[in-house]
Amino acid sequence: MKKLFTWLDSNILKILLVGYIFFIPLYPKIPFKMVDYTYIAIRLEDLYVALVYFVFVIQLLRRKVTLNRTYLILFIIFWISVFVSFYLGYFVQHTIVVKNVGLLNALRRVEYMSIFFVFAASIKSRKDFVFYLRFILSTILIVTIYGLGQKYLGWPAVQTMNPEYAKGYILVLDSWARISSTFGGHYDLSAFLIFFMPLLLALTVKANKWFYLLFILALSNLVLGASRVSYGAYVLSVFPFLLFYRKWKLLVITILLTLGFTSLSGNLTQRINRSFQTRQIFIDQTTGQTTVPRKLQADDLPIGDYIVDKQGANDRAVSVSTATLNDKDVKQAKLNLLEDIRQRAKKAGKVLTAEEEIQQLNEAFNNMKVVTAVIPDISVATRLQVEWPRALAAFLKYPFFGKGPSSITEATDNDYLRWLGEFGIVGTGIFIFILAKLFLSLFFAVRKNTPDKLIIAGILCGYFGLLINAVMIDIFEASKVAFMFWMVMGMTVGYLTNQKLAIRDKKIV
Repeated sequence: MKKLFTWLDSNILKILLVGYIFFIPLYPKIPFKMVDYTYIAIRLEDLYVALVYFVFVIQLLRRKVTLNRTYLILFIIFWISVFVSFYLGYFVQHTIVVKNVGLLNALRRVEYMSIFFVFAASIKSRKDFVFYLRFILSTILIVTIYGLGQKYLGWPAVQTMNPEYAKGYILVLDSWARISSTFGGHYDLSAFLIFFMPLLLALTVKANKWFYLLFILALSNLVLGASRVSYGAYVLSVFPFLLFYRKWKLLVITILLTLGFTSLSGNLTQRINRSFQTRQIFIDQTTGQTTVPRKLQADDLPIGDYIVDKQGANDRAVSVSTATLNDKDVKQAKLNLLEDIRQRAKKAGKVLTAEEEIQQLNEAFNNMKVVTAVIPDISVATRLQVEWPRALAAFLKYPFFGKGPSSITEATDNDYLRWLGEFGIVGTGIFIFILAKLFLSLFFAVRKNTPDKLIIAGILCGYFGLLINAVMIDIFEASKVAFMFWMVMGMTVGYLTNQKLAIRDKKIV
C-alpha cells in the first residue's frame, strides 16, 4: 500500500494531465451550471482544470515541480493588464455592462494560459514529451472518427454557435450542416485540426507512414467543417511545411487528396465561391438604402449588403427604367421590398390590401437605381460592417487599456482587433510579445540541430496556421482550442528547456 501511495504521489499530476488531454477536446460543451444574470456557463471542464491547478499548486509548494520563471513574469504582467482593463472598464469608463461577465472573461485568460506552466513543469525528459504526444494522437483519432459519424451516422452534436444552443441542447445535424465533432462549432474543430495536421505530417515523415491515415481523417473533417479561413490556414501551413523539407511525393499526394476532398464537398466549395460575388444592387434614390436580391436558405450562405466603395457605386448607378436588369434579381428584389412594406405596415398597425401592396411596391421599385458591384457574403459583410469597426472604435476611444473584457459583445471574429478593443495597446502588446517569444523559441529550435526538430517544425507550422485563423475567428478565446494550444506550448517549451539543460550538462562533464 505504501508503494502504491508513493507511486501515486509521484505520478498524480501526470495522470491528471493525461485525463486533461482526453477530457478537454472530447467532453461536449454541456453546461454544468449557468452563471446567474449572464449567458456564461460553468462546465465540467472548468472543474477538472481547477482540480489540475489545485494538485499542481500542492506539488509546487512541496517542491515536486518547478515553474518556468521566464514565461511566468510575462504571463503575470499580461494578466495584470487584463484586470486593469476590467477595473477601468467597469468602475471608471462604465463600458462593461455586467460586472460578472467582464470578470469571468478576464479570469478565463488566466484559466486558459495557466496550463502552460503545468505541462512545462511535468516534462522531465523526451520520454515525457513522447508520452503525452501519444495520447494527443489518440484524441485526434477519436475526434475525427466522431466527426465522420456525425456526418454519416447521425451522431449527436452539442454546439455553442448561439446563446440558445449554448444551453446544452443535443442536436442531430442535417445533411447540409457543417460538422463540429465534439467541439462547440465547426470553427473550433477546424482550428484544432489545422493546429495538429502539420505535426501529423512530421510524424509521417519521421516516425511511421501510418500516421498519414490519421492526417487523411483530419483532412476529411476539415473539409466537412467547411471553415474557409481554416481551409486557407491549412493550405498556408501544410504545403509550405512539405515544400521546405522537400517531401515532393508526399506533397503531390496531399495536394491531390485535398483537391479530391474539396471537390466532393459542395458546402465548402459553395462557401468559397460565394465569398465575393458580382451582383446587381438596388439603391433607393431618396434614402440611399441598398437592397441586394437574396433568398435565405438553410443550405445557402446569403449575400451581404456591404459595398466597399458605396459612394462610387452610387455615382455609377442608373435608374431601373434604363438599366439592363436580370429578371431573377428583379423578382427577388421585389420580394424583398414587399417583405419590407409588409413589416412597416405591421409596425404601424395597418393591414394593406393587395392593390395597396402592389402600388407601394411599384413606387418603391421605380424609385430605385441599380449598379453592378462585387459584394461579400453575409459572414464577411458582418465583420466588415459591424464587428471590426466596433473593435477599432473601442480601441481608438480607449487606446491604452481598451474598453475591458466582454465590452465589445461575444465575438469580433478577428482576435487581433478584439485584443485591441478590449485590452488596448498595452494588453495586446504584451500578449503578442508572449506569442512572438514562443514562436521564435520554436523557430530557432528548428534552425538549430535540435533533436526531433522535424516534430517541432510541425508544431510551429500548426501554430502559424492558428495565427492565420485568428484573422477571421476569435480563436484564442475558443476554450477547447485555447486549452490545447497552451498545453502544447507548455509541452514544447518544457521539452526544449530540458534539451538545453541536457546539452549544458554534457558540456560540463
